[in-house]
Amino acid sequence: MTTEKTLRFAFITPFADIDFFVPVQKGMRDAAEQVGVTCKFDGPSGPDMAGQAECMRRHIAAGVDGIVLNIMDSAVLAPVIKEASDAGIPVVAFNVDDGQVPTDRLSAVCQDLREAGRVLGREAAAFVAPGSTVLLLLHDKGISALEARREGIMEGLADKQVNWKVLIAGDKERTVEVVTDAINEDPGVNVVLCTGQSDTEGAGLAVARNFKGQGIEVAGFDLSVGTLEMIQEGTIRFAIDQQPYVQGYYPVIQLAQYIRYDLIPSDVDAGADVVGQDKATRVVELSKQNYR
Repeated sequence: MTTEKTLRFAFITPFADIDFFVPVQKGMRDAAEQVGVTCKFDGPSGPDMAGQAECMRRHIAAGVDGIVLNIMDSAVLAPVIKEASDAGIPVVAFNVDDGQVPTDRLSAVCQDLREAGRVLGREAAAFVAPGSTVLLLLHDKGISALEARREGIMEGLADKQVNWKVLIAGDKERTVEVVTDAINEDPGVNVVLCTGQSDTEGAGLAVARNFKGQGIEVAGFDLSVGTLEMIQEGTIRFAIDQQPYVQGYYPVIQLAQYIRYDLIPSDVDAGADVVGQDKATRVVELSKQNYR
């Protein structure tokens, strides 16, 4: 390990307080300890992109050595990324790199979101009947990552000629209400597909509480202990994991190597692992340790 000064990095994201980012922070801390840097995880709660930009400006003004940025809205963040670049502060993207507007970021460690949606769609094809009505959930509107997954899911099920019912579900408990109301209003809905962590767990809870044993299938994205337990018991068929731990780990390594040794960062696909009953027990234990 180098004897140079201790580098300071900032991870900046909206929704900074949600459970999804717990393994991201575990990966961040593990990498920081290994390469001898300090990291701060920061950002607004909720989808506050302007607040994220202002948070980034505060860290630029504070003179951090590197920034790891969740680029959910490149139109908002591209000018601030350029401010960081102009100040000599390298930026690596994590979790989302929406790509709608070119930015000066060096690399991205994130899931190929649209392809991950296709993976979910193709896997769900086993229990989606042709011409059926499928409830498709997004926990918030206007989030590029969720829209990309939604598009991929629809592409993965294109051959099924599905009738889509797309709803904004909100947080976990609100999702329970949304799913319950939607199925009660249209008893023909027997499949619920989700694009994020809170709506996946919430959809599973809705089925467990209100429709148990009625043949309603649920699948979605991202792992929580609750989601994994419902996969184990069969309430949720599977969830697609984007390995948030590596999204915290590799950006720290890349920035440290870039600053110290001029090693250029490169994009890393965080994957689209299908976690069903066969894998759930092992992954539950890893989730409790914040690796999954």
